[in-house]
Amino acid sequence: MDVAGAPCSSREGLARELILAALEDLSQEQLKRFRHKLRDAPLDGRSIPWGRLENSDAVDLVDKLTQFYGSEPAVDVTRKILKKADARDVAVRLKAQQLQQLGPSTVVLSLSEYKKKYREHVLLQHAKVKERNARSVKINKRFTKLLIAPGSNAVEDELLGPSEVPEPERARRSDTHTFNKLFRGDDEGLRPLTVVLQGPAGIGKTMAAKKILYDWAAGKLYHGQVDFAFFMPCGELLESPGARSLADLILDQCPDRKAPVRQILALPQRLLFILDGADELPAVVTPEAAPCKDPFEATSGLRVLRGLLSHELLPLARLLVTTRNVAPGTLRGRLGSPQCAEVRGFSDKDKKKYFFKFFRDERKAERAYRFVKENETLFALCFVPFVCWIVCTVLQQQLELGQDLSRTSKTTTAVYLLFIASMLKSAGTNGPRVQGELRTLCRLAQEGILKHQAQFSENDLERLKLQGSQVQALFLSKKEVLGVLEEEVTYQFIDQSFQEFLAALSYLLETEGAPGAPAGGVKMLLNSDAELRGHLALTTRFLFGLLNAERVRDVERYFGCVVPERVKQDTLRWVQGQGHPRVAPVGPEKNDELEDTEEPEEDEEDLNFGLELLYCLYETQEDAFVRQSLTNLPEIVLERVRFTRMDLEILGYCIRCCPAGQALKLVNCGLVEVKEKKKKSLMKRLKGSQNTTKQPPVSLLRPLCEAMTSQQCGLRILILSRCKLPDAVCRDLSEALKVAPALRELGLLQCRLTEAGLRLLSEGLVWPMCQVQTLRMQTPNLQEAIQYLAILLQQSRVLTTLDLSGCQLPNYMVSCLCSSLKYPNCCLKTLSLTSVELSDMSLRDLQAVKTSKPDLTILHPKLDTHPQPLKR
Repeated sequence: MDVAGAPCSSREGLARELILAALEDLSQEQLKRFRHKLRDAPLDGRSIPWGRLENSDAVDLVDKLTQFYGSEPAVDVTRKILKKADARDVAVRLKAQQLQQLGPSTVVLSLSEYKKKYREHVLLQHAKVKERNARSVKINKRFTKLLIAPGSNAVEDELLGPSEVPEPERARRSDTHTFNKLFRGDDEGLRPLTVVLQGPAGIGKTMAAKKILYDWAAGKLYHGQVDFAFFMPCGELLESPGARSLADLILDQCPDRKAPVRQILALPQRLLFILDGADELPAVVTPEAAPCKDPFEATSGLRVLRGLLSHELLPLARLLVTTRNVAPGTLRGRLGSPQCAEVRGFSDKDKKKYFFKFFRDERKAERAYRFVKENETLFALCFVPFVCWIVCTVLQQQLELGQDLSRTSKTTTAVYLLFIASMLKSAGTNGPRVQGELRTLCRLAQEGILKHQAQFSENDLERLKLQGSQVQALFLSKKEVLGVLEEEVTYQFIDQSFQEFLAALSYLLETEGAPGAPAGGVKMLLNSDAELRGHLALTTRFLFGLLNAERVRDVERYFGCVVPERVKQDTLRWVQGQGHPRVAPVGPEKNDELEDTEEPEEDEEDLNFGLELLYCLYETQEDAFVRQSLTNLPEIVLERVRFTRMDLEILGYCIRCCPAGQALKLVNCGLVEVKEKKKKSLMKRLKGSQNTTKQPPVSLLRPLCEAMTSQQCGLRILILSRCKLPDAVCRDLSEALKVAPALRELGLLQCRLTEAGLRLLSEGLVWPMCQVQTLRMQTPNLQEAIQYLAILLQQSRVLTTLDLSGCQLPNYMVSCLCSSLKYPNCCLKTLSLTSVELSDMSLRDLQAVKTSKPDLTILHPKLDTHPQPLKR
């Protein structure tokens, strides 16, 4: 590696000769004093151990200095120590020879001096960020705080209810304090070496990472812990041609090529590497992509990244990794045991701040924000920063034309499509030529997605005749990067998610069999293997959104083509052939006390596919399509999912549209509640102390409960297994039980409920309009439930089946049940007690009930009839 102009080996030789000549000029007494000063005056917090210096002669000292500090930096170190050892004349001669033989441009700053210079360089380079429309804005003025929640390995699952973890573990806004806590130690004081910021596309991970780098350079973050921080965009490094070492990549980010890179790398524990977009790395490790272990080895960007991520390269360095949401096993496989945090986007408060930062005119900002706030669905979508930017961009153009945003956008797909229309209109571009360019741009996007390519060369654009086109100026951003011989110009889409959106559009625009059309078309996209399916997840979701009838009309109008009906039919048939969707675990199972036998692990990609399928169905916003799709999926099983608000909105929508006979089973499911820590003003605290009436809390499960009450909802069976049900959830579920038109069966299996929760559920079940005919219960606290079961048996006019299989029923409980079963108004027809151990007294009581009520069937192996047990 060259430092200035001469080859590295010859420069190192010159440096060694200069040091040796200077040390040979010293007397024995001066040399002894030099050794002591070298030991007693550590530079940049480092010094050569005295045991290695004590008996060293001049030649030994040259070896130790150059090995410890690097050849050329060792010349500076020698010169400074000579001054401290009162050999100033030798130091002056050394400086003169250094300037003469190595040149003035090669005098390297000390590490402490270079730290300051590098920080100043980072502040200058990253003070402004380019928006998607290439407008540069100051990062401090544009950055809006994001909600960041502890990852699944840091928060105990609070199953189906609001989080009860301590307030500090709730999601917090991304201020300096929150960023500083990312690398905090655990209870034993061990600090993580790797922190992962996860989140969906467009949520603000890259902007947050750049803000962390900027705040570090400003001295606000990791003070006294990190000396150098480097930003590594994974996508660019993967596509960069030629071989580069980690040292080369570090030099690329420094203000000049004189950086003391060997000294920097000698203290890996003081380094922070920010790896942006680690999900772009291929999942399969091939022999040629084995992790790099040498920071000076010139190799591919993939090997360098794998070396850092695996900690085989600079094992003590800190890593801050951004990635889209991936299955936890995949993440652990790549990174060991990282500390995770999830980027949750904007809070409602920060959405407003973003609007006022985007619009420079306060009046326009207020008008735009008010309009979006009144559109509840659109306002909800704005938690994603990229969507918020699109909405602001569209509104800005509309306001400049004296118009308003005239249509409601319920999905991300609709917002992205509206953005295309708005950009074309504002640029005054239309007509067949531009429509053709748009179709070609979609083909470019599709080619890139299938090849894992985000950077495009000028040759790529020229091949498709997009170079200099109007759509290039509108939707592609230009970037000049340092190539092997000269600067290279590359292009990329304004956002990775926008490229995926256009790739999805290409499947609607291409005529099957036409030149350039993808082989297999939409069928190939939908039937991708597990690894590729994860990569194409967002593209597939956009495809579903574009199948909406209104979106199809928009596409045909904007792109000047006819969308084949077969695309929608092929997609519908594919969904109907998927069987029973299941959902990947998103965090460790915390409900240990309720854990039964271990089940074999399922493939995480296959499990995750189920949740993604529900997202796809939601994106269509076509009730009939969702209903048709679910006809062949009679049971939806969601297992070990930590629901977000958006997950529950999507689940609620799909259940509201589900066909008659649908079953939903939630097993070990938890909630991720995003709450800010809010400070109340003095007036609000005073008002709060005077207000004695308190509104009952709303559970995050309310969207599902409300969906169950819709007249078009066909949900027949609801099973909640191994879930903790707080009172707020029981209250909302009780209200749903009262009026749910299709619900006929409720299962509460190994669920933890309070006595208040049991009371609330029983109120719903005895409601005159409740339609639940079958109740299945397995609960550890049945003794608390028995009184409510007794009331239910006495008062319900529709309950015909009670299944208590697997419960513990001591004599007094059986006696209570028998009394209720003998009640004249009890309508129960079947009582299942299979796998229940009963005493002789309990068996006699039950036999007596059977004798008095011959229409009642009691299922138990020790009673005189042995019908088949109820299907579970």
